[in-house]
Amino acid sequence: MRYNTEQEWHQAAQKRVVLFAMSGLGKTTVSNVLRDSGDWFHYSIDYRIGTRYMGEYIADNAKREAMKNPFLRELLMTDSIYIGSNISFENLSPVAAYLGKPGNVERGGVPIDEYKRRQAQFERAERQALLDTEYFIDRAQDLYGYPHFICDTGGSICEWVDPQNPNDAILKPLSDQALMVWIKGSEDHTQELIRRFDKAPKPMAYQPQFLAKAWSDYLEESGQSAEDVDPDTFIRWTYAKALAHRQPLYEAMATNWGITIEASDMAEVRDQQDFTDVIGKGLANRG
Repeated sequence: MRYNTEQEWHQAAQKRVVLFAMSGLGKTTVSNVLRDSGDWFHYSIDYRIGTRYMGEYIADNAKREAMKNPFLRELLMTDSIYIGSNISFENLSPVAAYLGKPGNVERGGVPIDEYKRRQAQFERAERQALLDTEYFIDRAQDLYGYPHFICDTGGSICEWVDPQNPNDAILKPLSDQALMVWIKGSEDHTQELIRRFDKAPKPMAYQPQFLAKAWSDYLEESGQSAEDVDPDTFIRWTYAKALAHRQPLYEAMATNWGITIEASDMAEVRDQQDFTDVIGKGLANRG
């Protein structure tokens, strides 16, 4: 690990951290707190994905829809208008909108083969964005003079790694450069995430094997054809299974590559001193 003891962490002139957890447990919130302090560079994996690796996919998809309108088609063909995504740290919805949800097209769904293609695009993008972390650590210090660095990963980081492999192609370079920190939610947090998701289901990225099984199981259980599946119903049905699938992966990542911080403790962070203290306690508890 980058920092092996509480003392080593507190004495470090450059503090570098990678946060991972399910979406909704405070990764971006605490990253924003640190960024606002002025001493921390905030590297958002989802923002990097949307601006560097999937920007053209997102814009082309919007253009494809616009081309169906004769008025907009003419303007696009003559370069009279421009279509792009307005992605920011606070608004990453263009990425989610492009990923979409599998199922009935008339209900806003995406055909399953197209959905799998977009999932594969996202996997490639997230893998590369994670590997770009080292570059941004160097860039933040050399170009901008930031002493500290926080990486805010997407909830799907666990889908592309093998926590049991000491030479994992993503986890090893990340842990060499920064402290891996899992924000662990309680059972109450899990139920709240499920409740929120049920109220407003959002697109997610899945490990290919997990998605294939979930899709097959849902079709068998529901008795529906792929073309008839209600997109929101499917991803609601899948969400709790995805949480259960990811939990042991997160835990293994923390056990083998980093530390664990309870979400309730991270929620108390109000400034960079609070953050430094809570990470120090996490290192001390690791023993």
